[in-house]
Amino acid sequence: MNETTRNEIEAAVFRRLVAHLQKRTDVQNIDLMNLGGFCRNCLGDWYKDAAAERGVEISKDDARARVYGMPQAEWKARYQKEATPEQKAAFEKAHKNHG
Repeated sequence: MNETTRNEIEAAVFRRLVAHLQKRTDVQNIDLMNLGGFCRNCLGDWYKDAAAERGVEISKDDARARVYGMPQAEWKARYQKEATPEQKAAFEKAHKNHG
C-alpha cells in the first residue's frame, strides 16, 4: 500500500470514528476516558496539534467543534450528564498517576 492510499484510508477511519461519536451522544466523555484513556476533547486536541504540525492554526474550540459536530458548550448543554460517584472514582483510579 502506498502512503497516499494509507493516508486516505486513515482519514476515512478518523471521519467514521468522529461520525460514530457524534451519533453516540449517550456515551459520556468520562466513560470514554475511563475505558479508553481518551475522549472527544482529546481527539479535538489531537486535531489541533496535527494541524499546527502542518502550519495550520486552528483554535482549540474550533478543533473540538469538528469532533463534537457543534460547539463543545452546546454539546455539553444538550448531552452531558453529571458524572456519577462511580464514574468519578473510576476516573481518579485510572488517572491518579497521569499528571
